[in-house]
Amino acid sequence: MDAFVAEIKKIPPVTRFLSISLISVTGSVLMHLVNPYKVLYHHSLVFGARGFEVWRLWSSFFLGSGGLSFIFEIIMLYRTGNELESGPFLRKSSDFAFQLTVACGAIIATSFPLSSTVFFRPLLLCLVYLSSQLAPPGAQTSLYGLITIPVKYFPFALLGMDLLNGGPGAAATALPGAVVGHLWWWGVFGSEPGARAGPMAEYGRAPRWLARWFGESSGSGSNAGSMRGTGGGVHVVPPRPRAEENAQTTHGYRWGSGQRLGNN
Repeated sequence: MDAFVAEIKKIPPVTRFLSISLISVTGSVLMHLVNPYKVLYHHSLVFGARGFEVWRLWSSFFLGSGGLSFIFEIIMLYRTGNELESGPFLRKSSDFAFQLTVACGAIIATSFPLSSTVFFRPLLLCLVYLSSQLAPPGAQTSLYGLITIPVKYFPFALLGMDLLNGGPGAAATALPGAVVGHLWWWGVFGSEPGARAGPMAEYGRAPRWLARWFGESSGSGSNAGSMRGTGGGVHVVPPRPRAEENAQTTHGYRWGSGQRLGNN
């Protein structure tokens, strides 16, 4: 048991929270331990006179699918969160938590016209979109282990899968996640090639109390310039560049070790 707890503690804190929350909420509903109605988001039950059920602000983001799709969702959420927190947000978990909280609030706001009650798919799509935009140029990933596509198109592939599986309504429900993910990427990291920070980068710094709670120094706020170079997502290490054209050599190309595709 101690070994299991030790392995869990190795997971970055925000990713650990996301993964445990998804398993706890969805698992409880699938095992009929909790009525699904108790975890859905209803504006009147959270902010209205009928009740102050604030836990719905949390639980509505972690009600996933059932069956085999749930397994894929756990893996995808863990991998994406871990890639972000071990790359762009390395040693900046407080910034990740703060920006993710703002993004969740934006997802609720942009989903209001749709009267959405569950926000897991928009949350997942938001994280995948951010990770794909921060990935190195030429990075690739696999779609459910079937085909390999450029990682920058992965969010749109997920949106297409929602359209095929659930129809226009499911795709429309997930779409706010892509919108918020794009705004997150543009605002904090900058969308221009070579940009060191976005126009909202300074506002992406976590408050001092939150940084201290994560055990980080108050001066370790997000530095979008350093984040951009680390990149998220699954990427392929390109071959080493060819020797200069005028070099006299018989060795041809020198290839790097690379990374196996399809493990994401």
